[in-house]
Amino acid sequence: PNVPQVVVFDTVFHQTMPEEAYMYATPYEWYEKYGIRKYGAHGTSHKYVSERCAELMGKPIEELKIITCHIGNGASISAVKDGKCIDTSMGFTPNSGVVMGTRSGDIDYGIVKYIMKETGMTIDEVDTELNKKSGLLGLSKVSNDWRDVDAAITEGDKQAYLAHKILVNSIVDYVARYYVELKGQVDALAFTAGLGENASHIRRMVIDRLACLGFECDREKNDETRLGKEGIISTPNSKIPVYVIGTNEELMMARDAYDLSK
Repeated sequence: PNVPQVVVFDTVFHQTMPEEAYMYATPYEWYEKYGIRKYGAHGTSHKYVSERCAELMGKPIEELKIITCHIGNGASISAVKDGKCIDTSMGFTPNSGVVMGTRSGDIDYGIVKYIMKETGMTIDEVDTELNKKSGLLGLSKVSNDWRDVDAAITEGDKQAYLAHKILVNSIVDYVARYYVELKGQVDALAFTAGLGENASHIRRMVIDRLACLGFECDREKNDETRLGKEGIISTPNSKIPVYVIGTNEELMMARDAYDLSK
């Protein structure tokens, strides 16, 4: 009974977002009465990766502006300034933001009402479609597993390639948005999680699309960095260094538990 108990929430790292970042343009009473706001997710991962990125750079996290990309079956992107999150792509639920394995990411909410009218589906059925049958799975008609989608692309599957392009577009959109939020003073971009750590061609396509902001991919280093390896994958000429970092949410939770129970 004397052992301290610690609960680590995946949303905590995002609680430093300013009001203009976490509020929606809905009736303010929704926030006051029902807590409708952006909460985010993958917080332990974004915190770990931003801190590890600072270690690799040999600089204090309190002096850096980093964009972290947790790209896996679930995916989110965060803007981290001086070690604190100032914005993140997931919202009230994990279904918003970038395209994911089975989640749609951002869509026009009017689609929900339209599909319900056209199909007779209930709100719960539409929610299941958007959470479990959309994203890579819904677009490719192949799988939510990137390896299967990638194999289909190799065989010339146009639907799988479309899913690939839409996924890359969604990542680029958020990185560019956070580049602007950080006033163009980004010290590093970091990829992590299943696709972020292993899908080298997705990273390359994202970096190539961001070339106008000064990013430049070292293709050889990028292709070599996978399966647990970490390191820099941008060229010396890249205005902003790009890293691949293996996330370690378990270690982050252990550190938080230790800090809170001291």
